[in-house]
Amino acid sequence: MLTLIILLFPVLAALLVLAVRGQQAKQIAFIAALIELGLAGYAFFSFVPDANSQFGFDYPWLAQGTIRFTAGIDGVSLLLVVLTALLTPLIILSAFRHTYDRPSVFYALILFMEAALLGVFTARDAFLFYLYFEAALLPVYFLAALWGGENRIPVTFKFFVYTIFGSLFMLVALVYLYFKTGTPAGLHSSAITALYNLNLSPTEQSWIFWAFFIAFAIKMPVFPFHTWQPDTYVESPTPATMLLAGIMLKMGVYGVIRLMLPIVPEGVQTWGMTALVLSVIGIVYGAIIAIRQRDMKRLIAYSSFSHVGLMAAGVFTLSLNGVQGALVQMLAHGINVVGMFFVADIIASRTSTRLIDQMGGITRYTPKLTVYFMILLLGSVALPLTNGFVGEFLLLSGVFEYNNILGAVAGLTIIFGAVYMLRLFQKTMFGKTTPLTEGFNDVSGSESWVFIPLCIMVFWIGMVPNSFLKLTEPAVANLLQFVK
Repeated sequence: MLTLIILLFPVLAALLVLAVRGQQAKQIAFIAALIELGLAGYAFFSFVPDANSQFGFDYPWLAQGTIRFTAGIDGVSLLLVVLTALLTPLIILSAFRHTYDRPSVFYALILFMEAALLGVFTARDAFLFYLYFEAALLPVYFLAALWGGENRIPVTFKFFVYTIFGSLFMLVALVYLYFKTGTPAGLHSSAITALYNLNLSPTEQSWIFWAFFIAFAIKMPVFPFHTWQPDTYVESPTPATMLLAGIMLKMGVYGVIRLMLPIVPEGVQTWGMTALVLSVIGIVYGAIIAIRQRDMKRLIAYSSFSHVGLMAAGVFTLSLNGVQGALVQMLAHGINVVGMFFVADIIASRTSTRLIDQMGGITRYTPKLTVYFMILLLGSVALPLTNGFVGEFLLLSGVFEYNNILGAVAGLTIIFGAVYMLRLFQKTMFGKTTPLTEGFNDVSGSESWVFIPLCIMVFWIGMVPNSFLKLTEPAVANLLQFVK
């Protein structure tokens, strides 16, 4: 029942926030998000490491009970539930710096988004997964369309069309799989575990592989399905960008792990190399484009695209290291990218520009911001003893075991990542001050309270990775048995 409470509470909180007028909406939303974090924390510390789903519920829903409203938390979903619950209050707190029109709607949309994301990560029915997968699109679409930049309408429309188009392929595949299940009584099932046990022909698996892959590749995104991402990240308000980069893109990687690997193992064996090559191309392409960026927010957007390519590549190695690395890297990346976007937002709001070459010398006024920025940067470039190192080490070892050449190319992410991140730090924080950075104000108390939990997580994951890996390993091993 804990999972049901985790899913319903943000929805009820969002409805309450909608009923509130004025700036009180943000305080109520923040308190609700903290309560949700407490529920997720209880699940984390109460979780027993094994392959089974825990804290679940199961109720009849549609089609005479064959499509069910059922959800639970296993090792694969646990880290993403914790990530969503951790980042949401920090994203809400980071928004306190700005005054948004219709604050009740703005903060309610964030809570609705949280509920939909949690639904994706906990659903145990394929159609419930699809429902939440689509529901997560709507709040972030309205956040970007209503509070975004000057080009928000065409950019968000492109984002909406891309993601809806990709999801239709997944829906067709799920309907087909539903009718492939059945009992002697003629009943079908959309339970995800029932889909795991289907006996599909190689041709069927190939077609379903691509239907799933297109949907998930757009969401992550993977090259060449990424063209919606940079503009959407840049034009969206920073809280929406944080939701997109920190949590929403993880739905694609999670979908590959949860659905593709166990349902179409032969399809993955056949086409996995193609998907892995596309992922590695995205790693290098995104990093090179990031090096050339002058806009802070766009640089971080391309860095996120590069990092998610490595996560996807690790998953398609079909190895324990690769999938484990992807899970812990999703957690680490969400923490780092939200922190980096918050740094960019602070600098942009104080200087009225996001252009890197118009900045410099900020560090002489901002000892606290410098420390936070550097910690998050080191996590992003995978320095040992930081969160980024654990995931990247497991991912690269998995890719190397799969193919040495692809592993060597994917390893360029370490070099390129250091180049564009250290360049960003050097150009903004060091050197001579400019008229825009003269007298730059250091972070305030509320801003520090966003950074402090993120920095703690950078070192917790980096120094004690087994506290997370031991929770995921049984469930990952259970899923991988379908592809061996």
